[in-house]
Amino acid sequence: MFSQTLKKSLLSPAVLAFSLGLSSVASATIVEFQTSQGNFQVNLFDQTTPKTVENFLGYVNEQSYTNTVIHRAYPEFIVQGGGFEFSGEWPLAARTANAAIVNEPVYSNVKGTIAMAKRANDPNSATNQWFFNLNDNSANLDLQNSGFTVFGQVIGDGMTIIEKIAQLKLCDEDKELAAGVSDGIPVVISEGQQCSDLATPGMDNFVIVEQITIVDSSEVTDADLTPVKNTLIATPVEPTPTPDSDSGGGSFGWLSVFTLMLLTIRKSSLKKHK
Repeated sequence: MFSQTLKKSLLSPAVLAFSLGLSSVASATIVEFQTSQGNFQVNLFDQTTPKTVENFLGYVNEQSYTNTVIHRAYPEFIVQGGGFEFSGEWPLAARTANAAIVNEPVYSNVKGTIAMAKRANDPNSATNQWFFNLNDNSANLDLQNSGFTVFGQVIGDGMTIIEKIAQLKLCDEDKELAAGVSDGIPVVISEGQQCSDLATPGMDNFVIVEQITIVDSSEVTDADLTPVKNTLIATPVEPTPTPDSDSGGGSFGWLSVFTLMLLTIRKSSLKKHK
């Protein structure tokens, strides 16, 4: 189960996402994350999570992710970014997010996938923030808040870089160093240094997403991937008609049939007594 801290980390207002009002710039694609800790590539599931991929690529094409900070990391759980930048002093500044997008919980939150973060108790609230699953988090994240939308898969040896980021020193456990962030900011500091030594940090103290670039924009880049399906979300069941329902076959329909039966019986009875 999530601890309260982890719930806040993935589901906070900082974790917003959006529905792009632009036309699609690229449909299927492989993107490269170029970070201060190394580069890695992600293959996006454009065919099965189209709105989420369109949303993500919209931010990429607008360069909204350029020079953002990886603002949360939890070893064996997740690494999160996309929504904050360092402007020269604490706290980290939130990047502007576009409108939220519809949830597309098709795939499972297993190790090596990227998913959208969102607000608590609001399935369709993802905007610009994403996270990488460091472990098989399906038991939690495939079902919680109607499921977190997985929209891509890390390819090659990219997970070694993401896991290295998760092992960095984590700061901001006692004070707000970023709006809506209460802990877990990975920082690069010398051995023996403490978070309290970062009264005046520099860019080199953070994990920076320098830019995200499109490597392959062909229409079918995910054909050979075999992502795990999210099987924990139950198929919606049609509600049983009730006296308050206005659906066909509800109380009004049965009452009409019953009334017609009574009228028929009454007419038959009247004919017999004539």
